[in-house]
Amino acid sequence: MEPLIKIRPPGPNAVAILKRDATVISQSMARQYPLVLQEAQDVNVWDVDGNRYLDFTAGFAVMNVGWNHPEVVHAVEQQAAHLSHAAFLSFCSEMPVAFAERLVDVLPHGLNRVCLTNSGAESIEAAMKLARYHTGRKNYISFYGGFHGRTYGALSLTATKSIYRARFGPFLPVIHAPFPDPYRSSGPESSDADVLRTITEEIFKKEVPPDEVAAIFVEPIQGEGGYIVPPKPFLGELRTLCDEHGILLIVDEVQTGCFRTGTFLALEQFKVRPDIVCLSKAIGGGLPLGVMIASDEVSTWLPGSHASTFAGNNVACAAGLAVLSILNSEGFGDQVMRMGKHLRGRLDELQQDYTLIGHARGMGLMAAIELVRSRATKEPAVEERQAILTDAFENGLALLPAGGSAIRFCPPLTIKQDDIDTAVEILRRALEGAVE
Repeated sequence: MEPLIKIRPPGPNAVAILKRDATVISQSMARQYPLVLQEAQDVNVWDVDGNRYLDFTAGFAVMNVGWNHPEVVHAVEQQAAHLSHAAFLSFCSEMPVAFAERLVDVLPHGLNRVCLTNSGAESIEAAMKLARYHTGRKNYISFYGGFHGRTYGALSLTATKSIYRARFGPFLPVIHAPFPDPYRSSGPESSDADVLRTITEEIFKKEVPPDEVAAIFVEPIQGEGGYIVPPKPFLGELRTLCDEHGILLIVDEVQTGCFRTGTFLALEQFKVRPDIVCLSKAIGGGLPLGVMIASDEVSTWLPGSHASTFAGNNVACAAGLAVLSILNSEGFGDQVMRMGKHLRGRLDELQQDYTLIGHARGMGLMAAIELVRSRATKEPAVEERQAILTDAFENGLALLPAGGSAIRFCPPLTIKQDDIDTAVEILRRALEGAVE
C-alpha cells in the first residue's frame, strides 16, 4: 500500500487553495488542520498534494458506511438522472416516502411519524417547535457540554464553548443542567443522582416550574462535549422524570445514531423510550439529510405548521435509503461492536503506558481518551492535545478534539482491525513526542 504522506502537509497545492479560501470564504469556521481534500474512499482521504490520511473522523461522524460507498454513489446517480428536487412541501414523490417507511421499520415501536429536514440543526429546530406546539409550554432543559447545532433554537440548547454563543443572544428560554461525567464526578454511582437532584431541587424550585417545561433535550453520549458516556441508569431516570411532569424527552442522536455505538440508536443500549428522536449526519451518507421522528400522539401539529423547501430532496433520500440498506445488512452492528472492542482495548493499552491519558471511554466506534497533566488533579492537558493532534496529522492520521482535552475516535464503521492498529501506532509516536 502507498505511504500515507508523500509531501509534508500542507503541500504547495493545499497552500494555494487555502490562500484563495481566505479571500472569499467566511472565516467564521475554525478548521482543525490545513487539510484540502481531493478524493476519498472507505476509510482513507487524499489531499490535493497526494497525501493519504487514515480517517478517524468520518467527516464529523457522517461517513459511517465509508467514504463514497458504491451503493450510495449508485443510488445518487440513478435518482439524479430522474428527479432531484421534488418540492416535497407542496408535491408528493415516492422516494422520500420509501425512505421514511424504511426508517420507521428500524426505529423503536411508536416512533412512526417522520419530519424530513436538511441537517441536524434543522431536526432540532423542528423538535423544539413540535414540543411547544404539543405541550403548550415554552421552556426547555438541556445540558452543559451538549451540542445541538448553531441555528438559534439549537444554539440556545448548546452549551459547549462560549465562542459559539458570544454576541448572538438573547436566546430561547433554555435552562442548562450538569451532565453526569463518571470520570470527573465524585463517583459513577452518584453522578446521575446529583444531576437529577439539580433538576428537581434547583431548576424546578428556583428557575422554572416543571409544568412550564416543554422538553428535555439530551445526547445519549455527549459528542462535542467530550464523548462522555453517562451512567447506564441516567437516561431511564430522565424518562421517569419527564413522565412524572408531562415533559417530552427529546433525544439528539445526530452523532450517536446510525450504528455509531453498535446499535442503530444508542438509546437501544440504554433501553429508553424517547418521545422524539433527531437524526442526521450519517443518515444521508454524505448528502444533507436529517429527520425528526415522533409518534402520532405527539405529532399533533396541523398542515402548514412546519415545512422546508429542500426537505425530502429525492437525491438525499435515495442516498439515505441506500445507507439504511447497508447499515441493516446482516452482521453490520456486530462488526462495529467487535472493532469498537478492539479499539477500546488498544486505547486502554495506551492509557497504561502514558500517564498523560487520564481516561479512556466509549461505546462501539465512538471512543475517546482524555488527556490530563496529572491523574491526581485531572488538570486538562489542552496544549499537549493540540501537539498530539498536529503530530498525528503530519504522519497521516486525521483525528478530532472533543471537550476540554479529549481526543475523539469516530472512524467510518467499515474500519478494519489493521487500520485501527495503524492509527494507534501513529498516535503512540505522537504521545511519545508530547511527553519527551
